[in-house]
Amino acid sequence: MNKENEPVKRPVRFFNTTGPCNPWDHYMLPPEDRLVGAQLHRYIRDKLYWVLHAPRQTGKTTFLQSWMREINSGDEAISCYVSVERCQGVTEMEKAMPAICNSIKSWAERGGLPVPSAGNAAPDSQLSDILGNWASLTAPKPLIVLFDEVDVLEGDVLISFLRQLRDGFANRGGGKFPVSIALVGMRDLKDYITAAKGGVAPNPGSPFNIKEDSVVLSNFSQEDIAHLFAQRTTETGQRINDEALGYVWEQSRGQPWIVNSLFKRATMRVLDEDSHETVSLGHIQEAREQMILARETHLDALAYRMEDPRVRRVLETLMSGASDVMLTESEGFRLCLDLGLVVKERGTPQVANPIYREVLARQMTSGIQDAIPEPEFRWEKADGTLDMDALLKEFQRFWRRNSEIWEQKSDYTEVFPHLLLQAFLQRVLNGGGRIEREYAAGRGRMDLMVDYKGHQHIIEIKLIHSYDTPAEVRQEGLDQIMRYRDKIDSNAPAYLVIFDRRDDTKKAPWDERITWEHIDGVTVLGC
Repeated sequence: MNKENEPVKRPVRFFNTTGPCNPWDHYMLPPEDRLVGAQLHRYIRDKLYWVLHAPRQTGKTTFLQSWMREINSGDEAISCYVSVERCQGVTEMEKAMPAICNSIKSWAERGGLPVPSAGNAAPDSQLSDILGNWASLTAPKPLIVLFDEVDVLEGDVLISFLRQLRDGFANRGGGKFPVSIALVGMRDLKDYITAAKGGVAPNPGSPFNIKEDSVVLSNFSQEDIAHLFAQRTTETGQRINDEALGYVWEQSRGQPWIVNSLFKRATMRVLDEDSHETVSLGHIQEAREQMILARETHLDALAYRMEDPRVRRVLETLMSGASDVMLTESEGFRLCLDLGLVVKERGTPQVANPIYREVLARQMTSGIQDAIPEPEFRWEKADGTLDMDALLKEFQRFWRRNSEIWEQKSDYTEVFPHLLLQAFLQRVLNGGGRIEREYAAGRGRMDLMVDYKGHQHIIEIKLIHSYDTPAEVRQEGLDQIMRYRDKIDSNAPAYLVIFDRRDDTKKAPWDERITWEHIDGVTVLGC
């Protein structure tokens, strides 16, 4: 056989982090298996309208396009995916409705479907007219429309969009109006109706009271993560050990983009893409650090969200460990849930996964870190290991000299001590060590684990408030750090750093506030 007649070898698939996945190019799992509460067959059979919501880059668009292909492969109905993302920021009805209709035409043409027309209808009826015309063009097959990125619509545009869908609902059927419509975005429908109405919750007569279900797309399970990599093992022979798989789950908590990013970097950058070497814990750890430093779009978008005061308040509460009985009822917390930034685990609000904790903490400390001078003091021992005693004593001097002035310029006064200490550590350790953080509402502390050249150090941060006594805070901190150290490494050096946050009338003078003592195997620092 000459080369011209040889079959074309399909390239090896890869782990995808940009745009929707497809089974020809990417390792992927059936996204419909992660739909919580969905009854897909019934939505078509019973002519139902429904909502799908989940954070960005969890697989919503992948699911929609996959389901569209499945529907169109049969003879019972015609389906089309339509993104309205082009309407983001368009608030005038006269501009938004024609843009939505043009999006429908564009996606119909891409899908090889009849292209509908809205005629000369006014903006408040253009959508219902074009959908009615579209249904007549696909008849006798019923039409199913999957609207993506619906939560980019704002104010009156969103309300009109929903009202026009509701107006056509009673007349839905083959040749008349789409029999089933899915509205897809990051937030549940009631949340962006509330936002569109200036924070007023929708009443039973809301413009989309025809919704059957609100469905969530869940993260990967531990088994899902293993099955995803197993596809690469089948195709290339490359394996991953159990320790590495466990670390992927621990760091991602199943967030699909993070899982794919860790696997992609480990197999294509840390290791050569043609390598058959088994992926180990060290490879995944290196991939994690690369991913964070690269500030890829997904992670950068999370950092951008911190400019929202509602998000900032939630993260300050979590980082400080403060108790706030109204936290989970706030609009900010619901927004953070929809963004996938936070979760409630065993009833405790916390950041969704360690990768997000790291990215958000680095974002909050980046300005401070850049302002800290390059260290000129000794912070390594003669053998090259970390001299944590010397490093923290230098921090105490830095805190005494700079904290009062720097805090006046900070946007995060509630967690300023936490941020300054982390920025100081990151400035010194940058490139040679890593910091892992744990924080959650109601814990009253922040836990840090500093890993430098394979040696671990445990740090716990506690604050003395006006309602506390120093002795109570110190004892509580000692109890907490011992539990945390037992979870990480019972032999690791442990440091309890206590900041006095009482008002000036109750604080001790600086000479008495800056302390250093050893209690039950823990080094206790006063700041």
